[in-house]
Amino acid sequence: MTSTVGPPRGTAGIDAALTKTVRRTGASIGAVYLLASDDAKVLRLEALCGAPAELATPWARVPLAAPAPVADAVRENRLIWVGSQQEMAHTYPRTSMALPYPLAMAAAPITGVRAWGSLLLMWPAARPPRLSRWEHDLVTACCRRLAELLEGAAESGTPLGDTDLPRVLPLDTARPPPSPEQAVADFAERLPGGCCALDLDGRITYLSHGGAELLGNDAETLLGTLPWQSLRWLDDPTYEDRYRAAVLSREPVSFTACRPPDRWLDFHLYPDAGGVSVRIVPTGGALPAAPATRRDTTTATPARAGQLYQLMHLAAGLTEVVGVQDVVDLVADQIMPAFGAQGLILAAVDSGRLRITGHRGYTPEIVERFDALPIDATFSPAGQAVTSGIPSFLADPEEMRRIYPEVRPTTDKQAWAFLPLIISGRPVGLCLLSYDRPHTFPTEERAVMTSLAGLVAQALDRARLYDTKQRLAHGLQQALLPHSLPDVAGLDVAARYLPATRGMDIGGDFYDLIRLGDTAAAAVIGDVQGHNVAAAALMGQVRTGVHAHATLGEPPDQVLSSANQQLTELDPGLFTSCLYAHLDFAAQRVCFASAGHPPPLVRLPGRRTVPLDVTPGPLLGVVPGAAYPVTEIPLPPGLMLLLYTDGLVETPGTDLDDSLAELAGHIDEADDSDLELLIDTLLREIRPARQRTDDIALLALRSRSDPSRP
Repeated sequence: MTSTVGPPRGTAGIDAALTKTVRRTGASIGAVYLLASDDAKVLRLEALCGAPAELATPWARVPLAAPAPVADAVRENRLIWVGSQQEMAHTYPRTSMALPYPLAMAAAPITGVRAWGSLLLMWPAARPPRLSRWEHDLVTACCRRLAELLEGAAESGTPLGDTDLPRVLPLDTARPPPSPEQAVADFAERLPGGCCALDLDGRITYLSHGGAELLGNDAETLLGTLPWQSLRWLDDPTYEDRYRAAVLSREPVSFTACRPPDRWLDFHLYPDAGGVSVRIVPTGGALPAAPATRRDTTTATPARAGQLYQLMHLAAGLTEVVGVQDVVDLVADQIMPAFGAQGLILAAVDSGRLRITGHRGYTPEIVERFDALPIDATFSPAGQAVTSGIPSFLADPEEMRRIYPEVRPTTDKQAWAFLPLIISGRPVGLCLLSYDRPHTFPTEERAVMTSLAGLVAQALDRARLYDTKQRLAHGLQQALLPHSLPDVAGLDVAARYLPATRGMDIGGDFYDLIRLGDTAAAAVIGDVQGHNVAAAALMGQVRTGVHAHATLGEPPDQVLSSANQQLTELDPGLFTSCLYAHLDFAAQRVCFASAGHPPPLVRLPGRRTVPLDVTPGPLLGVVPGAAYPVTEIPLPPGLMLLLYTDGLVETPGTDLDDSLAELAGHIDEADDSDLELLIDTLLREIRPARQRTDDIALLALRSRSDPSRP
């Protein structure tokens, strides 16, 4: 009996497919992102090839809504190509801030029976500016293979996508970690006569005798160390940035540094997929007495270049968040991984207490216990930090007991960073990062955390103001619009209101359905000029006036005339369009009166949708004593009416008749068996959210053949 070994499956299959694609496409770096099973709105880095995990920390978790290539590939289900650094800055400015290097990038969706995630590939910028057809097909085939592996894993009960840390893969998975002798050989292949070799993490793997002399230290001391940590005179973010540029761009990089007191050296970095070869030579010629790279070695250690890029990346993200929950999600998804924290509590100052607005890594019982802590509770590190405005870093439980003896441990956390959120001397909240193990906080990390706390404070304060305004506006709009449409025998109804004003959810469009006895009803839709509180207030007056005159039994023309008189007397300085329809089920007739409003769309069963020719009168509030002509049509069973405001059909540069024809065509093509689904389809096809510049109100009605049917 013989046995065969199938292709690798699970994580091994994913890793093999990734490394094979990276090699065949000539990419320098590859990554697989998967949608998290516990949060389908987040992409988690599953596997990384060709770069150390530290460089990918800012992107270990990418919100699906983020403006990033890997997220766009999943959302739009297409391959995203970024051919240059300039294109990256134009298309993805946030990403370009954290990747300011010459490179090209492709992100492709991993899709099978459903969306699984995305494949990311990066090349040096020297490659051709476009993907070839062969490369495109290769990437697509890899995504199909990854989708098959993920579907197989899900069917076997071992789904992927929940890794806390990505798997870091060498380009050649069969190649063992290099020995010191092999590192020397690799170095010799890259750079003849070179002096130093670094692995992709930046650690020194080989140092020649001449290199040790130039660096002023012996090889035994420097091997295995990071040069910007073991050599104080190289401890400058500029130098580490040059190393990062070499690793990410795969292009040679050079810089000049001064070894105290006055020995100037040139460093030439030559990278490949296995590491970086560095040639160190004395600088020829005289240099200025005080160049930009000279620094006082007695000053505090600056933040690492990687952390500075993380800071810029997170700062850009914080400028885009809207509500408080957005701030919580960004801090949890990006700031926690950036500093290796396992716990988070974000709290806001409210009436002298810290109200917890979001958390990660804590049980609800623990959160409830700490909620509403008084900010003047200086016996606790949280109260002390908020009251004094000074952050507190506690490296282990012993330090916590020594400084705050009254605090009793209630969790298994072993280290804490209490970061007060301060704006202009005013405390607005607290950000707590905690660790499952003791954690020292180097000076540079404390500096970055403190700077980041200021950005979080600004974002949290804006977000709380936004949420407050949104709740107020939403409440006002809901009070002005009908809470629900009445049940009218013989009539199916659906309605929507979508504001255009970002962050306010308020405007001047309105709709209403009024029951007029057992055999009649009135449908109203209108549009008050403007998208603000004044427009909403006037909208409420107009709707109330129309409702009152309609319930008195006035005919359509008189209802609009009365509303027009009311507005001309108020003289609010805003104009209003309105369409009023009186539906008489007993007589099977519909009567329309219009005050400058777009015509309704009408559809009979088995017929095409057409605009109804309704003769309009003047806008309400413009002409005192204006008359409003009445248009009458039959009301047979199955007749559908769509009343809408101009935000649905008016587009600058587009003829209104063409827009109406397009809207009618979408109605004819859509499934109209459910009016709710019909309205959702129209809004999705005609006015996506990103294209909406005006308020939209819709009211869809259809007469039933059996009035007794609910």
